[in-house]
Amino acid sequence: MIANVLTIAGTDPSGGAGIQADIKTFSALGVYATSVITAVVAQNTRGVRAYVALEPSFVSDQIDAVLEDVRIDAVKIGMVANAAIAEAIAGRLRHHAASNIVLDPVMVATSGHALLDADAVAAVRDLLVPLATIITPNLSEAAVLLERADNWTPDDMWAVLPDLLALGSDWVLLKGGHLRDSADSTDLLIGPDGTTALAARRIVTRNDHGTGCTLSSAIAALLPSRGVEESVRQAKAFLHGALAASDALSVGRGHGPLHHFHRLWPAAETEG
Repeated sequence: MIANVLTIAGTDPSGGAGIQADIKTFSALGVYATSVITAVVAQNTRGVRAYVALEPSFVSDQIDAVLEDVRIDAVKIGMVANAAIAEAIAGRLRHHAASNIVLDPVMVATSGHALLDADAVAAVRDLLVPLATIITPNLSEAAVLLERADNWTPDDMWAVLPDLLALGSDWVLLKGGHLRDSADSTDLLIGPDGTTALAARRIVTRNDHGTGCTLSSAIAALLPSRGVEESVRQAKAFLHGALAASDALSVGRGHGPLHHFHRLWPAAETEG
C-alpha cells in the first residue's frame, strides 16, 4: 500500500524549500503527498522578502479537511510562523491522533531571514516537540530551543543531546552541517536505542537551499515502512544524492535548490 504523507509548512515560490520541496521529496520517494499551508512566503534563491501567516483557524480547517478524509501515515511539520498557528497544529494533530510526526523546527531560512516570530519558540518547544516522533534541529535551532549560545564544537553536540531529548520527542536528530571544520558532515541521532553518529562526505556547493526541509520530509516519507534509524539513514543518503546532483540544475542566482529527482530523471535530460 502506498503511504499518504502530510506536510504542514510554508511556501517557496522558487520551488527549492518549504511545501514545494516537501512534495517533491515525497513524490521522489514513492509516497502520496498531501499538504497544509501555514504561511505564504515571498522568497527565491537569494532570500526571503516577506511572509504572510494564514489565520490559525484556517490552518486548522485545512488539517481537518485532510485528516477527516485521507488516511495519513506520517506528518512533517516545517514553518509554523507564529505561536497561534503552532497551537492550532498541536490541537488538531492531537484531536486526530496523528502518528509518525517529524518536526523540523524551522526558525531561520538558509539566507538568514527569520521565519518564526520570537514569541513562538516556546509554543514550538512546549506544544509541538512533545508530539513529535523525531525532531531535526540544526545547530542554530538547537541553540534557540535550549536557550544557549549558538557556538558549537563536536563535543558540545554530544553534550546537549540528553537536554534536547528531554524536551519530549521520542528521537532527536541534531544536524551538524553548520560545523564546517571537517571534510565530513556528522549528524547525531539519539532515542530509546541510544546514540548513533551518522557521517557523510561534505559536498561543497551553493545549491543548498531547502536542505533541512528535504531531509525532514524524506524521513517522514520513509517512516511508515521503516524504523526511525533506518528512515534517517536512508533520508540522509537521499539528501546526499540530491546535493551531489544539484549542479545539473540552473535555478536562480543565489543558493540554488537540490535535485530532488536525481534518481528519476535521466542524466541526459539534466546535463547542460
